[in-house]
Amino acid sequence: MDINRQHFAFAAVLGAPNAGKSTLVNRLVGAKVSIVSPKVQTTRSRIRGIFVEGESQIILVDTPGIFKPSRRLDRAMVASAWTESEESDLRLLVVDAAKGIDKNTRTIVDSLAQNKQKTILVLNKIDLVSKGKLLPLIAELNQANIFTDTFMVSAETGENIAELKQYLAHRAPKGMWMFPGDQLSDLPNRLFAAEITREKLFMNLQQELPYTLAVETTRFQEQKNGIRIEQTIYVERTGQKSIVLGKKGSMIKKIGELARRDMSRLFERPVHLFLFVKVKENWSEDPGQYTDWGLNFNA
Repeated sequence: MDINRQHFAFAAVLGAPNAGKSTLVNRLVGAKVSIVSPKVQTTRSRIRGIFVEGESQIILVDTPGIFKPSRRLDRAMVASAWTESEESDLRLLVVDAAKGIDKNTRTIVDSLAQNKQKTILVLNKIDLVSKGKLLPLIAELNQANIFTDTFMVSAETGENIAELKQYLAHRAPKGMWMFPGDQLSDLPNRLFAAEITREKLFMNLQQELPYTLAVETTRFQEQKNGIRIEQTIYVERTGQKSIVLGKKGSMIKKIGELARRDMSRLFERPVHLFLFVKVKENWSEDPGQYTDWGLNFNA
């Protein structure tokens, strides 16, 4: 492609926890680049998904959900989301149409309005809402006078996603592409593998336990018969370790099988996965973890 005809943009994907940001990013990219869970605050690090539409390359930045932070990790995640919003060429606010304008969404809208940040409104999960409820919701949100355009989509089913992709491509300013045309994410494979395992922990453990876990890929080695991946799951207390392991190792075996299956498909070759569980008190106060996630420890 003629580089003089290329367009390029960063697009920050903002929203309250569980609005469907990660599902939307995956749908726009056309592949799984960000983990998804019914639990809120699944996304911790800055995940970039990449798609090409015509002559435009769009870098989607899946940001952690914005909410009122209480812990250091919460503050770092929220700060990361706002930084991406300020630095991106485009920004999308994803609103759960089924939930409407909750407290977190209102806070985000007010902050965007205060900073006069023009934004694209994306009403998600419209497959769960009657059409008659959408227009009043749009009208209420548009009172903030910050939304340049509105899209009603379902990231789950793909409804109206093609139109949103075309619009983002059209809005991208002229500029050289940053990545090869077939690249889908800038997330290193080691971190991507850790995110896959963390997703399985979120999906299969008790409500609060996954928030006290961290996953580190300690080995990622290409071999003749596939990839050998070793990961350590950190917990904060001994009792949590026994839960992650499960009775006679049943839970960790299940997590490993599910993660291995996803990794093999995503890396397109066999994966040999080895999981270890260690107690590491106050791992959330380790600056190194924040560096790995692209977060500011001192936010």
